[in-house]
Amino acid sequence: MPPVVLFRWGLLGTAHINRLLIPAIRATGRSVVHSIASRDAARASDYAARWDIPRVETSYDALLASDLDIIYIPLPNSLHVSWTVRALEAGKHVLCEKPLALTPDGVDAIATASARSGRVATEGFMYRHHALTGRVQDLVAGGAIGEVRSIAGVFSYQRSRDHDVRLDPTLGGGALWDVGCYPVSYAQLIAGADAVSVTAEQQLGPTGIDEQFSGVIAYANGVDAQVRASFRAASETWMRIAGTTGTIEIERPFRPQPIDQIHIARNAQRETIEVTGNAIFVDEVRDIEDAALGVKPPAMSLAESRSLASTLHALITSARIGEPVVVPAG
Repeated sequence: MPPVVLFRWGLLGTAHINRLLIPAIRATGRSVVHSIASRDAARASDYAARWDIPRVETSYDALLASDLDIIYIPLPNSLHVSWTVRALEAGKHVLCEKPLALTPDGVDAIATASARSGRVATEGFMYRHHALTGRVQDLVAGGAIGEVRSIAGVFSYQRSRDHDVRLDPTLGGGALWDVGCYPVSYAQLIAGADAVSVTAEQQLGPTGIDEQFSGVIAYANGVDAQVRASFRAASETWMRIAGTTGTIEIERPFRPQPIDQIHIARNAQRETIEVTGNAIFVDEVRDIEDAALGVKPPAMSLAESRSLASTLHALITSARIGEPVVVPAG
């Protein structure tokens, strides 16, 4: 017998990242990609034909009004809050791409809409659901490197396309929002505490967005983190966690491979641990499916997203004014 379909998904836009999410939705056995919406009817029709999506809507509102269960939102950053709230109010669960909001107030608006509608909203950091991340968490919690003292992380690549939404300051563009949010999010996860203060610097590009960004974060438990993001440097991703007795290094923390590695150094000894996980994005889809079924809450809670939004907003503010910034509590 064919599997019972529990969730019909709608894609709010024809973003490039859909190419990774569509196979993941189809891989879980509980969901189907049912609809795609675009403000360009021809583009939507071509996209639906290419990806074998049965239904096309010519407006985002029409998609939200249709008979769907989960909406995926890969729109430009500045549109995340408004369309997440509208989707929740339409009675849909929502998986929204990172960053969920550009300010903590935006996350508050989403949390209010989620509570009123009884529907789930969660932020799309796919690495959070991979076995590699879980193993790193287990190693840290198990004392593999003693007590965590400092964290460092980088996500950079050379962005060469003109007329890219990531270069538009009115759409929430910039290196920090696009890729810097990954090491900041990872650092927050490992630190296990809220940020209390930040210091940051940025190098602006012609459009006014940060093309290169670096920051230092101090957490309430005494852990600190250094993060760097860039549109100007060669492709580079890594995280390094330093503890009282050793270090952990992850070469591909944000988009792990099905088989990946963790490197641990202790007392001049180096150990490599191999981790096997599912294809990227599959467990992210399963996470919101489980949350929608009431099996368990999403791995990335709105409280965590709010803390992250507060930190990112403080980092941007610090870089703009050239001074340290205190991160508001709560």
